[in-house]
Amino acid sequence: MELRKDPITQSWVILGQREARGDVPEECPLEPAKIEKLRSILTWPAEGAWQLRVLPHPDPLYHVEGEPGRVAEGMYDKMVALGAHEVIVETPLHDKRMSQFSDEEIERVLWVWGARIADLKKDARFKYVSVFKNQGRLAGEEWPHAHSQVTATIFVPRRIKYELSSAHEWFKDKERCIFCDMVRQEEKQGKRIVDVQGEYYALCPYASRVPYEVWLMHRQHNHLFEQPRPGSNRRQLAALLGRVLRRLEKMAPAFHLVVHTSPNTRNKKGELSGYWKTLSDDYHWHVEILPIVEKTSKSYSIKEVYFNAEMPEQAATNLRALDPNS
Repeated sequence: MELRKDPITQSWVILGQREARGDVPEECPLEPAKIEKLRSILTWPAEGAWQLRVLPHPDPLYHVEGEPGRVAEGMYDKMVALGAHEVIVETPLHDKRMSQFSDEEIERVLWVWGARIADLKKDARFKYVSVFKNQGRLAGEEWPHAHSQVTATIFVPRRIKYELSSAHEWFKDKERCIFCDMVRQEEKQGKRIVDVQGEYYALCPYASRVPYEVWLMHRQHNHLFEQPRPGSNRRQLAALLGRVLRRLEKMAPAFHLVVHTSPNTRNKKGELSGYWKTLSDDYHWHVEILPIVEKTSKSYSIKEVYFNAEMPEQAATNLRALDPNS
């Protein structure tokens, strides 16, 4: 595996063959009996029957050993696919989706997402830590057992760089967080709000990329998902996420979920050398959920201009009308 940089878009692309897995096993590799034999990065609870485990990915895109070894090929740049790649097994029950979890079970997953981000950021080589969840065949899930994944990379993903740049420019001009402004306006207008729990909001973005795209945001400013503000009630976020997923599953067979948090400020090199002194003021963590309503929508990740036939205002209205508990 190696990373190559597109000099025009500034995107890093992973190239190379992953190890052949052979025939798809009849039994899921994430079932408890199989997991018991694997090395665990984190197990909760530490003793007794486990409810959640974090494992090294069996066929990782990134490897933690070594150095980036960045070299030039004429005008091009490439480096080793250095990083970390982990799997969070969210439940020992094979046929239970996150939408079916209790609020307490979802809160546990949120806690582990934050714990892994915080732990991987201790390694100054890593510039960004991503948490994502692909559910459903159309979303490219690797196994049917409920799980999410964590990757630590030596580059910042392009979309995050766009967000950081826009947030910085907005703050420089207005001395306000663009995400906080967004939540306040959506709260005032109400027509794109899907659901609210405490100070956590679920909304369809004004320029939604795909039908029924939903963002989860905290009304109180915070740039670090892994460090909740004092007094933050993550059980409320868990309850809101559960209701949103139950609604979305009535509209779409699959989804991508991604946690957006601040980059690792321990790394001061390269693209992060000018990362902003105002980062803690201008950026705001949030969770993005992109459902896959049609097979063709799977290609959204490579589009530069998105087409969405469902207006976000109507999407929010439709989602609000659904009973998440039925």
